[in-house]
Amino acid sequence: MPKQTFLNLPQEKRQTIISAAVEEFAQFGLENASTNRIVENSGISKGSFYQYFEDKQDVFRYLLTVLEQEKMNHFKDKHPPGGNLDTFNYFRWMVKAGMEFNSAYPRMAQAVSRVLLGEGLYYGKLLTEYHQKTIQVFEMMIKQAIERGEVDPSIDVELAVMVMDTWTNAISTYILNEGMKQKDIMKWVRSAKTQEKIDKLLYVMEYGLRKTESQFSGSM
Repeated sequence: MPKQTFLNLPQEKRQTIISAAVEEFAQFGLENASTNRIVENSGISKGSFYQYFEDKQDVFRYLLTVLEQEKMNHFKDKHPPGGNLDTFNYFRWMVKAGMEFNSAYPRMAQAVSRVLLGEGLYYGKLLTEYHQKTIQVFEMMIKQAIERGEVDPSIDVELAVMVMDTWTNAISTYILNEGMKQKDIMKWVRSAKTQEKIDKLLYVMEYGLRKTESQFSGSM
């Protein structure tokens, strides 16, 4: 996490440094990111950089914190339509709302996605805590869905969580990769064609987990 010297900087200067880091990670990922380029593009000295952060990994962890805070602010006043959605419709709302958020912060989302998914750090030791938070949410959703009779009780919860996690990342990667080609990513995400594509991707995941009519009636 950043040192107090960074937090003491004026907001505008902090934002300039973070913007330079976002661009660096979006273009080069974390492994090939250059501290020298971040320093040059933010207009600070290399000595100052190390007064603010330990290294480029430290900067990236801070970006995750910034992104998480922005998400909390974004979702604070957002609620799913209707108050009685089943697990899958609630998950569909979560995914689509997340896509809206990513399209509002496309470069930040692209930088994080490139590092976490493109370089596989989402599943590594460096960001275990970040990944674990997501896993816990999905695990809670699956267990509640089983209790409500929406998911086959014979489903292995751990594997079901892995499916949801992997599918969410696959959809995020698709949306970001395709969205960054558009002139207006927000308009593209909200388009009927893109929404239909997301629905189709979610359909494949849902009907691998959902109880069938025959299971509800007790037959095989």
